[in-house]
Amino acid sequence: MVGTSTATGRWRPVLHDTALWAALSAAGFYAYTDRAAPSLALDLLLPLSVLAVAVPGSRRRPGAAVFAANALCAVGLAATPPAASPYLLALAALAYLLGVRGTDTGRALLLLGTCVAVDLAVCAVLAVDAVYWFYVLALVPLALLPPWLAGRHRQARLALVHGGWERARVLAEQQRSVAERAGLRERTRIAADVHDSLGHQLSLIALRAGALELSPTLSGQDRADLAGLRADVADAVGHLRETLTVLRADEEAPGTAPRGAFVDAPGTAPAAESVDALVRRAREAGVVAEVHREGEPPLRSPLITRTVHRVVQESLTNAVKHAPGAAVRIHLTHRTDRTTVRVTNSPPPEGASPASPAAPPASGGGHGLTALRERVQLVGGTLRTGPYGDGGYEVCAVLPDAVGGRRPSDGPYAPQGPFPPHGPFPPHGPFAPHAPGPESGPHQDPGPLHGLADARRRTRRRFVVAFAVPAALGAVMLVSAALLAHQLTACVLRPADFAGLRTGRTSTELARVLPERQFPYVPDRVADDHPEPPGTVCAFYRSNGNLLEQVDIYRLCYADSRLVAKDVLPGTRRG
Repeated sequence: MVGTSTATGRWRPVLHDTALWAALSAAGFYAYTDRAAPSLALDLLLPLSVLAVAVPGSRRRPGAAVFAANALCAVGLAATPPAASPYLLALAALAYLLGVRGTDTGRALLLLGTCVAVDLAVCAVLAVDAVYWFYVLALVPLALLPPWLAGRHRQARLALVHGGWERARVLAEQQRSVAERAGLRERTRIAADVHDSLGHQLSLIALRAGALELSPTLSGQDRADLAGLRADVADAVGHLRETLTVLRADEEAPGTAPRGAFVDAPGTAPAAESVDALVRRAREAGVVAEVHREGEPPLRSPLITRTVHRVVQESLTNAVKHAPGAAVRIHLTHRTDRTTVRVTNSPPPEGASPASPAAPPASGGGHGLTALRERVQLVGGTLRTGPYGDGGYEVCAVLPDAVGGRRPSDGPYAPQGPFPPHGPFPPHGPFAPHAPGPESGPHQDPGPLHGLADARRRTRRRFVVAFAVPAALGAVMLVSAALLAHQLTACVLRPADFAGLRTGRTSTELARVLPERQFPYVPDRVADDHPEPPGTVCAFYRSNGNLLEQVDIYRLCYADSRLVAKDVLPGTRRG
C-alpha cells in the first residue's frame, strides 16, 4: 500500500504537466486549423515541441519556460501576414507558475520586462501596424504581470499557511509544556500539604512515644521499644522533609512560583489557615469579598481542606489581578460526600486598571488555573471556569470529602447545566454586576496569536498594494481593448453586401446596408499604394471581424453624395 502511494506521488507531477501541455496545445491546434495556408512544421509541431519542453522545465527553470513561451508569441509577429499568437494562454500559465515557483522577485520582474522589450523590438524591426503595437503593449503585459502576481500571492499564502501551522505546533508544544510544569508545581504544593499534615501527626506520635518512655509501669524492654519507635518516627519526619526539599527545588527558583496578592511562597502559608482567615486577609488588602455557606462543614481530609483553600486563594488572586475593584463572592455548599466551592467576581468598575497597588501582579505566567485544575483532579474533584453575567468570571470546584473517593463527575453530585447568569447570588446590592466593562478573569497571553494576526494583516495589505497598480493598469487596458474591439467590429461590411453595391446610388440609399461606423485606422502604406480618385470623398470598411489579423479593406468613393467607385484594398503590401 505504501509502495502504491509512493508510485502515485512520483507520477503525479508528470500527469499534471501532461494535462497542462494538452490544454495549452489545444489553443495552438485550433489556431492552426483556422489558418488559410498553415505550415505543419512551423505552425504546429515546432510550437507544441517548445511547450513540451517548457511545461515540465518550469519546475526547475520557470524563467526559461516563460521566455520560451514569449518567443512563440514573437514568432507570430514575424509571420506573413503578422498574426496574434494563440500561445498567449501558455504565456499567462507559465507566468503564473513563475510566480508560484520562483523566489527572486527582482529577477522575475527583469525577465517580464525583457519579454515585453523583445516583442517591442520585433515590432520595430518588422514595422508592423499600430494594432500589433497595441497587442504588444496591452495583451502581452496583461498575460505576464497579473498571472505572475497571482502566482506570487499563491506562493506567499502557502508559505503563510505553512508558517501558521508550524507556529501553531510550536505554541501547542509550549502550552503542553507549561501545563506539565504547572501540574508539577501543584503536585509539589500537595507534597507540602502532605508534609504539613502528616509531619504534624508523626511529630505527635513521636512526642507521645517519648512521654510513654517515662512511665514507671513500663519494663526496660518496653522503654527500649518505645525509644526505637520514637527514633523511627523522627527518621520518617526527617526523610519526609528531605524529600519535600528536593521536590521544592524547582518551585523555589526565581520566577517559577505563581504568586499574587494572596498566594504565599511555598512553606510560608499557614498550614491550617481557614477560608475565613484568607478572606479576612483579602479584606484587609482592600478587596470587597463576602463568604456564604450552606450546610455544616464535614470532617474532611486535610488535603481536601487545603484544596478548598487553594481554590479560594487562586480565585481571589485572579480577581484582584484581572478585575481590580470588583466584588468577589465565595459560596461554599456542603453536601453529603462533597463540597462545592463557587467563587464569582463582578466586572471591574469603569476606569479600573489591571495593575493595582493593592494587588501586585502575579509572576507565574498566568497558569494558575492550569495548576489548580491539576490539583482538583488529583484529589478526585472537578473544576469549571468561565465568564458569567455581564463581564464577570466564575470558578466552580466540586470536591469529595475524602481523597480517592467517588469523582463528582461520576455521581449525582456532578455539576449540572450551565452557570446561572448571575451566579448563586441575587443581582442586587453591592455585589450586583456593574455595567459591562473590561472582560475579567484569567486569560492566556494573546501576544503570539495577535502577532500572527498582525502578520496576516500586513501580508494582505502588501498584496492589495501590489495588485492595485497592475489591476488599475489592466482595467485601463481592458477598457481600451473593448473600445478598440467595438470600433473594429462596428465597421465591418459583409462581403455579400459589398458585392451588391452599385455605383451611381446615393449615400442615403446605401445607408441601410453600410455599417454604422467607418474604419478609421487605414494603414498608411495601403493608402499610399491606392490613392483616392481625384474629386472624391472615400469611406473605408473592414471586410471581416477578425480583430488582430490583417484583413482586406473595402473603399467606397463618393462624388456629390453618389457612389462613383468601390475598391478592395489588400491588407498587406503587394510584392
